[in-house]
Amino acid sequence: MSSRRGVRPLLLLAGLAVTIGCTYLAVQGVKLNDALDALRDSNLLWLAPTSVVLGLALWLRVLRWWVLFDASSRPPLRAVGHAAFVGYFFNNILPARAGEAARVFALYSRARTPRAEAIGTVVIERVFDLLALLFLLFASYPLLPAISWLKAAALFGLGVVTVLVALIFVLVRYDDRAVRWLLSPLRRLPAAREHVEPAVVNATRGLVALREPRVALRGMALTIASWVMLAFSFWILMAGFDLGLPPVAGMLVVVAINLSLVLPSSPAALGVFEAATVVALRAFDVPQAEALSYALVLHLLNFVPFLLIGVVLLGPGALRGGLRGE
Repeated sequence: MSSRRGVRPLLLLAGLAVTIGCTYLAVQGVKLNDALDALRDSNLLWLAPTSVVLGLALWLRVLRWWVLFDASSRPPLRAVGHAAFVGYFFNNILPARAGEAARVFALYSRARTPRAEAIGTVVIERVFDLLALLFLLFASYPLLPAISWLKAAALFGLGVVTVLVALIFVLVRYDDRAVRWLLSPLRRLPAAREHVEPAVVNATRGLVALREPRVALRGMALTIASWVMLAFSFWILMAGFDLGLPPVAGMLVVVAINLSLVLPSSPAALGVFEAATVVALRAFDVPQAEALSYALVLHLLNFVPFLLIGVVLLGPGALRGGLRGE
């Protein structure tokens, strides 16, 4: 417990440092008047179609989470959607992507889905997200301008894919034995000992996509479709700033933002989001003032709606049942 208390301040300091560094990168050399002029010259009516396509992308991601559950214990789609938006809300107001834990608790509260099973599906989601982003990045390569950081992204991707393939092989080969080994340290805690075996069963069920090719194919197809739809929404907003960029620019912005989220940062990825967007648009020779104004509007679009929806969804005691769970 004391070690966890010691690590938490370090993570917060690291997140603050990353936020400050990325914010500096995003605004370096930009004159405030130039950024304000770019914002005044934009046509924010394009936010309407952007929001519609963004909503479709989010619906695909909710559907993706739903299909990753084992058919024998799959929670209602409505409960999954509720929990997903609770997660988005907390990801925007808390550091360290705390929304991932919040949506697990919220799903337990709504559908009594075992938390270990939900965690298993969340892990699979992150694996699919990373693989899909890398696939889309390299699939877009022939359409992209010269990018200095693409080689570094390729090496990073190769390393990540190697680790993931090894992990998937172990989990598929040894199934519940691998999960039992991962959870074995909990047996040393008297209060948690009796819950280890049920957790093994539930976590193994949550990793069904590693054992069922049909579930994996559906999950990956929905993952890729959601990223493509999200990239399309980002590209639509570019028309409001008259950037004159091809649709692949939206894909590069999506990839840059979401790969950068592996870094620790402040809530809502403040600074990281803007820096990633500016760096991605720099490849298309977009002036930094215009890129920054676009990034700020895009970030608000990915922040304010989730904040409002979260306030509506969360009532008194919304997560209380999950916190008291089995």
